Amino acid sequence: MTQAIYTQQALSRGKLNTLTTATSTDATFKDEQTAAQAELHKHLETQAQAVAPIQDPLTSRDRRIIGEIIKVEPESVRTIWIEDGISVWVQFVDGGRLPFDRDWFANRVQQVKATLPETPRERNERLYEELSIACNKFGIQMGQVDWLSFSTRLYRDKQCIGLVGCNQQSLWYARRTQLGCNQFAHTAEIAVASLGVRVAVAA
Repeated sequence: MTQAIYTQQALSRGKLNTLTTATSTDATFKDEQTAAQAELHKHLETQAQAVAPIQDPLTSRDRRIIGEIIKVEPESVRTIWIEDGISVWVQFVDGGRLPFDRDWFANRVQQVKATLPETPRERNERLYEELSIACNKFGIQMGQVDWLSFSTRLYRDKQCIGLVGCNQQSLWYARRTQLGCNQFAHTAEIAVASLGVRVAVAA
């Protein structure tokens, strides 16, 4: 109400400059207040993440194993923990919990792991980790990975040194050129070494 009266008085007196200055000052103040509020929210989110980081300790494979053991959907498992070295507790997304004997649970995990097939994503993650270790050892870089066939080009000093991948029979292969002959190996490290690279030496 006060602002409307002020506006009418300012126009009736012909003091348009006063009105423009007051309006721009109010807008600047509101912009600064909005920016400060956004910065405060961002700071609080950062602090909350530092105190309680949102990181899922269970992989999708872990959830599949637990789901198979206790006969529930894997997506319903939130987390597990061991209490007093005796019990394994499984907590569900809906808030429920179930306790199990630690030794029984550990034996069941081993049994289920041995029979549970690896998903394509899990296979790719395992192969990527193995190849990353080999590349770090030889001081070379990977190009973009073709996840369907799990293959990639390898580079040293921005020069392509060859192609490496892993087939469906879990044999690693490497070749120096796109149309070259594959050289097969049982590990990523041996496949990378077959391209003629040597282990990187620290200077």
